[in-house]
Amino acid sequence: MDSRIMKKREIDDVDRKILEHLSRDARMSNREIASHIGVTEGTVRGRIKQLQKEKIIKITAVMSTPQQASNYIMAYMGIRADLNRLKEVAEQIAEFEFVRFAATMLGRYDILAFVVVSSGNELLDVVNDQVMRVDGVRHVETTLAVQSLKYDYRWGRIVDRED
Repeated sequence: MDSRIMKKREIDDVDRKILEHLSRDARMSNREIASHIGVTEGTVRGRIKQLQKEKIIKITAVMSTPQQASNYIMAYMGIRADLNRLKEVAEQIAEFEFVRFAATMLGRYDILAFVVVSSGNELLDVVNDQVMRVDGVRHVETTLAVQSLKYDYRWGRIVDRED
């Protein structure tokens, strides 16, 4: 095999167990994780470093209750795009700083984006001056979130729940 071609390793059960513990408490020590899953502390430390190096995980702080940040507006954008350019358009939408989540969809919209802005005027500028100007965007429908009922910062976990 050509050494220049690197195959990404697959996440195994040990990685999943480490990720499950980190998703509940990223401050948990490697020693604690190791004792819970039955491996050495060095194994946990090495696995976490490797997952970070391969950009599979990124350990960061998140606001677990965004309702506490009072000067923001959350909105959802349903975007219809030229289907022959969908991937390119979706990638451009995802690059915007104000976009917190973007995905291609089946159904009413081709792309769904979750955005956070500081005001209605900023939202208007974002839609009209940035999103609508992306080549291939045909239509944007914006819906404001008026009350957040549940926000689980762990929703994007890649591991299965065992409980």
